[in-house]
Amino acid sequence: MTLATWTLPDDLPAGKLPVTVTYLEMAEPPASPARPRPKGMDGPVHARNCPSAYYRFLYDTVGEPWLWEYRRRMAPERLAEILADPAVEVHVVSVQGVPAGYIELDAEKLSSDGAMDVAYFGLMPWAIGRGIGPWLLDWGVRLAWTKPSVRRLTVNTCTFDHPSALGLYQRVGFKVLRTEDKLVDDPRLTGLLPLSAAPHIPLARRP
Repeated sequence: MTLATWTLPDDLPAGKLPVTVTYLEMAEPPASPARPRPKGMDGPVHARNCPSAYYRFLYDTVGEPWLWEYRRRMAPERLAEILADPAVEVHVVSVQGVPAGYIELDAEKLSSDGAMDVAYFGLMPWAIGRGIGPWLLDWGVRLAWTKPSVRRLTVNTCTFDHPSALGLYQRVGFKVLRTEDKLVDDPRLTGLLPLSAAPHIPLARRP
């Protein structure tokens, strides 16, 4: 998987990276037919009461190429609390018994405004390009719409993510609500991620 290398502005503060976050929403279920299931794929399996160690394996492996860092810096007790919440569902797909990716649905907002969030979605690096990602997202969206009281789905993506991510969300039926430009700490310089992570994104200038 080869991605175009970023070029960072010269005037960035030390240790900082620019990122644009895009917030999306789906206000009604997909009208199109469900995608055909990729050959050789097992699941998805609902990882009920997902152990934190297994979840971190999924999150770290899927997210390292895209600088996912939020759950890496989360206290173990807080992560265990989230995973034990019945409003949170982690669904894992595999190929020949090997985890290939996951989608995480969070229904915490359902009681207040009818929103279910696609909290995380991604594939193991080796599984990208096999048609699994579009199918898993489509499957997860349709599953979310079967839940009682769901009135809308939300998701966000950013310029750290795979360059096809935003287009995929839109093809599934999400609409862009807004974008937000931020400066964030480079997690490779803080030690949360290895310096080799996301090689297409240059390291921020060291403090």
